[in-house]
Amino acid sequence: MARFHPAIAAQTLSLDPSDWDRTFVIGDVHGCRATLERLLDQLGICENDLVVFVGDLVRRGPDNHGVVEIVRSAPNMYSVRGNNEEKIIAATRNVGNLTTDDIDWLRSLPVVISWTETIVVHAGVDPRKPLTDQTVENLLDIDLLNPDDESSPFWWEEYDGSLRIIFGHEPLEEPLIDDTLVGIDTGCVYGGSLTAYDCRNDRAIRTAVDNSEVYDWRF
Repeated sequence: MARFHPAIAAQTLSLDPSDWDRTFVIGDVHGCRATLERLLDQLGICENDLVVFVGDLVRRGPDNHGVVEIVRSAPNMYSVRGNNEEKIIAATRNVGNLTTDDIDWLRSLPVVISWTETIVVHAGVDPRKPLTDQTVENLLDIDLLNPDDESSPFWWEEYDGSLRIIFGHEPLEEPLIDDTLVGIDTGCVYGGSLTAYDCRNDRAIRTAVDNSEVYDWRF
C-alpha cells in the first residue's frame, strides 16, 4: 500500500472496490453537469457501483453547484480534491454558483483515494521523490517536471514506480492507460470529452461534448 507523509496520510481515504459490483473513475468535470449526467446514464450507474472522481469537479463550466450536488448526494460517489477546488477554498477564484455548504464539502475532500496498489490523485506525483516526500501541491498541481521549461517531460513520462496512479489535471486528446498509469482528463470543458475508466475491465468510456457545452477552446 502507498505510504505517504503523515500530512497527506491524514487526507487519504481508503476504499475497497470488492464491496461494489463495478468501479469507475471519472475525469475532470469542471462544472459541466449535463455532460456528467450523460456519462452516468451511458454507464448505467446504480447504487451498487463505486464512482470515484479525480477532482476539478468545479470551475470553467456553467454549473459548479449542480456537479457538486450530484456527487455529494450519492453514497456511492467520492472525489479527491483538485487544484481548482483548492483555489476556491483559498478564495483566490470566483466560486460561481457554489453555496457555503458546497465549499465546506470541497474543503473536506481527501487528496488521495486508495485501494490495493492503486491511488487516485488529481494531478500526479513527483517521480524524483519517494511517496513519503510528496507534498499536497505535488498531488494537486504537478504536470511538467520543470514548469519553466516547455520542453520538460511530464511527470508520468518519468514515472517508473509499481503503484498504479489514476489521475487527471492535464487534458489529453486520448486517455492514457498502461500497467501503472491511467490519465483520464480528456478536456470536457475544452471541447474534448468526459472519460470514465472502468477499473475491472481496464478500458476507457467517453462521452462526447456538445458544442453548446464548450466553454474554453483548448484542443
